[in-house]
Amino acid sequence: MPPAGTTPAQRPVLERIKKLSNAQLKYIAFISMFIDHFNKSMIYPNLDSGKLLYLSNIFDILGRIAFPLFAFMLVEGFYRTHSRWHYLGNLLLFGVISEVPFDLFTTKELMNWRWNNVMFTLAFMLVTIWIVDVIREKIGDEKKWLWFLISIPVVAIMCLLAMFCSLDYDYNGILMSYFFYLFRNHPFPRILFGYLSVVKEPWALLGLGLTLTYNGERGKQSKLLNYLFYPVHLLILGLLRFYFNI
Repeated sequence: MPPAGTTPAQRPVLERIKKLSNAQLKYIAFISMFIDHFNKSMIYPNLDSGKLLYLSNIFDILGRIAFPLFAFMLVEGFYRTHSRWHYLGNLLLFGVISEVPFDLFTTKELMNWRWNNVMFTLAFMLVTIWIVDVIREKIGDEKKWLWFLISIPVVAIMCLLAMFCSLDYDYNGILMSYFFYLFRNHPFPRILFGYLSVVKEPWALLGLGLTLTYNGERGKQSKLLNYLFYPVHLLILGLLRFYFNI
């Protein structure tokens, strides 16, 4: 907290921009996700060289905001949740619920094992930082080099598993959550290494930059909406693909 009596202009820039709660960042991520998924399901199949292409390009940019925010909030949730087991269970449960809507949305098939939804990716990300955190607690920060060294093969194995399971964002998600965990209290290294984990998506910098605006507050939100938004909007888009034969 800044010293008492300081004016807004005297506070560090990073403190002044911390205006958004967890809920507000989450709903920004939801909007970004919907734009991205609408673009891929409704616009991509009808692309030409006209104005639709420009709209699609804009939607591609806006759609890159979502995942860094979800990864950031996953790490925050890891520290703030009352039960990590319950958190993991919810991610896995809604991963199962979301799989048919995801497959309808991506391939117009009821089940396709070649590509699995992001809820499973988030679950893998949670497990990764959980294992690393347990190692860190057992070894202690006085031997930081040792737990960091041990964490590297853990992360490598989880990256391989994510690719083997054909998860959305596969190893990129694992790396991003790991870097967000390592640099939770160091915003600029967090953004740098977060960007390197998804370097093929340069506009992800928009989402990474928005993490700087987090004020540490939960904000008003609905837990049910948070989990249902993903499968419900995918189901709607998947059914629209069938209806319009896209």
